[in-house]
This record gives sequence, C-alpha cells and structure tokens, in this order.
Amino acid sequence: MWLYLLVLLGLYHLVRWYQERQVVSHLQDKYVFITGCDSGFGNLLARQLDMRGLRVLAACLTEKGAEQLRKQTSERLETVILDVTQTESIAAATEWVKKRVGQRGLWGLVNNAGVVSAMTLSEWQKMEDFMNVLKVNLIGLIEVTLSVLPLVRRARGRIVNVSSFMGRLAFFSGPYSCSKYGVEAFSDVLRREIKGFGVKVSIVEPGCFRTGKTDPQRCLERMKQAWDEAPMHIKESYGQYYFDAYCNSKKEMLPNYSTNLFLVTDCMEHALTSVHPRTRYSGGWDAKFFYIPLSYLPTSLADYILTRSWPKPVQAA
Repeated sequence: MWLYLLVLLGLYHLVRWYQERQVVSHLQDKYVFITGCDSGFGNLLARQLDMRGLRVLAACLTEKGAEQLRKQTSERLETVILDVTQTESIAAATEWVKKRVGQRGLWGLVNNAGVVSAMTLSEWQKMEDFMNVLKVNLIGLIEVTLSVLPLVRRARGRIVNVSSFMGRLAFFSGPYSCSKYGVEAFSDVLRREIKGFGVKVSIVEPGCFRTGKTDPQRCLERMKQAWDEAPMHIKESYGQYYFDAYCNSKKEMLPNYSTNLFLVTDCMEHALTSVHPRTRYSGGWDAKFFYIPLSYLPTSLADYILTRSWPKPVQAA
C-alpha cells in the first residue's frame, strides 16, 4: 500500500518537474512590462530578462533610475517614468506600452513596485502611513493591472504580482501586511476571472531580503522616528523598555536578511517563461521552510511561536 503511494508521489513530482522545465517559444518576440525598476527585485529582473532576450519595458519612478538601468542593459530594453499612485501617470504609461506592443499584445506584466512601512507596531504609526503604503502596494497594483489587462488578454499572457510571506502570515508592520493580504486576494480573484482568456496569474511571496528599502540602518531610524512621534499615552502604555527590546530584536534580525535577490527574480522569470507556471512561488529559504509552513499551523500555535519572545508592555506587566 505504502509502496504504491510512494510510487504515485514520485510520478507526480516527475511529471511536475518535466512540465516546469518546458519553456515558452519565441521569447525574443515577447514584451514584458515591469514596475518598480529603479532598484531591488525589479531592477535585477529587468536586467535578467534583457539578457534572456525578451523585450523589456521597464517602469521607473525616477529618471535617474531609468538612466542607470539603460546603461546596464541592451538597446532592446526601454524605460518609462511611472508613479503608480497617480492615475494620469498610469494612463500615460499604458499608452506608451500600447504603442510598443502593437497588435501582438503584452506577454507579461510584473507588478513589482512597492514600499515598505516602518517595522513598528500599528499603534505607533499614523493613518497616513497606512494610506501611503496601500496606495502603492495595493491600489496602484490594481490600477496598473486593470489598465493594461486588455493588452495582456490579447497576448494570452502572464501577470505576476509580488506579494510577501506577510500576505499569508502577518505579525508586524501593519500597513505592509494589510497591503500584501490585499494583493493575495486580488490575485486570486483575478486568476479565476480571466482564466477563460488563457491568461495566467502568479503570486511571488518573497521572504526577508536586503534591498535599499530594508537597509538595517534606515529601518532602525524609521522605527525610532515612529516612536518619537507617537502620542505620550502610547509611550506610557508600552514603556521605554518595550521599545528598546523591540528595536534590539530587529537589530538582530535585519542583518540576517538574504542578499541573494536571484531567489526571487528566478521565480518571476519562471512565471513568465515556463509553459506551466506555478500559481504561487515562495522566494527565499525562510519563506519556503519557515514562514509559509507556519501559516498552515493552528493560529494559536503560530501566535505562540511568533510572539513568545516579545516583551510585555508596562500596563500589562
């Protein structure tokens, strides 16, 4: 009995391994539009796909970022300035993409643009912190997707949305986690809605990575700023000891973030170039073997594991 089950399991993985290594033909004729290419995952993916021979349309927030990217890539890669929080900017970028892809349509859209909120407790942050993150990470992603979706449908192409393990397991940085839960929900809904058009939607869920947005010194400065600007009654409730202990825990964690961004961009590339892309990709060993598996545990057990070392606030001590 067990032998049959093992054989079936082995055959399943063998078939899956074979399917995932089938590559889409004529990649050199396919256009891919990537947001957030100034730095980090988007910048690396743009260069990676350009080397692969695809026609990359890279959206950058600044002209400086666009110029630097053009210097590092071939003449095939083209750049456009895009602010995903501005409807006018999205409309202009969509027209720019439409002129370049023509009747062949847009093979791939990678919604990579995003910001990281301060890694502090929700109560220490302002409503504008929540709004600013949601505008970029969720509302901007939705508006860009709906704007270029007719072009992707025409090509029967791919949409790759960058989420996070914190879209499955939230335990700090409330604004960021809320935005990534929204990305997961929108991606699931969209995948089912447009399946009939032959468009495939994939979600990439990175673990903890060191990029410009998660520079340890910058993160610690933002934590301190949020604490300094918090109302006095909140500081009195938590206490200075709580803040110091919280910062120390982040000081120990931040330097351990992975610098191997290829663990994520390889997932994005596979979602764009494989005949049979996955629905979800876990980018990074921490996401793959700790955070994502932890999200499947009973909530009470996950809560205990994640918060067992947290200090007690003054008013709860």
